[in-house]
Amino acid sequence: MWKPNQAGPNSPATPEPARPASPASSPTSFEPGAVRPSTGAVASAAIPSGEQATIGKSLFVKGEVSGSESLYIDGKVEGTINLPGNRVTVGRNGQVAANIMAREVVVLGKVRGNVNASDRVDIRSEGSLTGDVAAARISIEDGAYFKGGIDIRKPSDTKNGSPAVAEPLILETKS
Repeated sequence: MWKPNQAGPNSPATPEPARPASPASSPTSFEPGAVRPSTGAVASAAIPSGEQATIGKSLFVKGEVSGSESLYIDGKVEGTINLPGNRVTVGRNGQVAANIMAREVVVLGKVRGNVNASDRVDIRSEGSLTGDVAAARISIEDGAYFKGGIDIRKPSDTKNGSPAVAEPLILETKS
C-alpha cells in the first residue's frame, strides 16, 4: 500500500520492476578468472579471458614475482616480476619498482625499472615509466610519462633453436 511519507511515486497495485545492474557493478554470475575492473579505463587494459592474479591496493610485495598467469598490480611491488608468457598490468594505483619480463606490459600507474616484453609495451595517458624498454612494439599515449631507452626487437620464430630469417618476396610476371 502506498504511504504518503515514502519518497518517490510508487503505485499500490504494481511493484517497481527490477532495474538492470549498472556497468560499474559486479556481474550477477561468478566466472572463475573473470576480470572485474572498477573503472572503464582499466577495463580496456584488462584481460578478457583466462587466469589473472591481482595484487590489491593495500598489498606490498617485496622480492620476486613469477608464475604462469597474468598479473594485475594495484598495490606496491619491489624486486623482479618474471611472467614471460603473460600480461602484466600496472593499475592506476600501482607503484612498481622492479624489472619486468612479460609477453605484454600495460602501464596505467608508476613503474621504475627496465621492461622486457616479448610482444608489446603500452603506456597509457595516466601512466609513468622510468627505465629502458625492450619490446617488439611500444605504444605511448599522449600525456604519459616515459624516461629511458627503447630497443625495438623483431619478433623471432625460434625453429631449430635459431631465429627465423625473412625470405625475400619473389613476384612472377607473365609476358
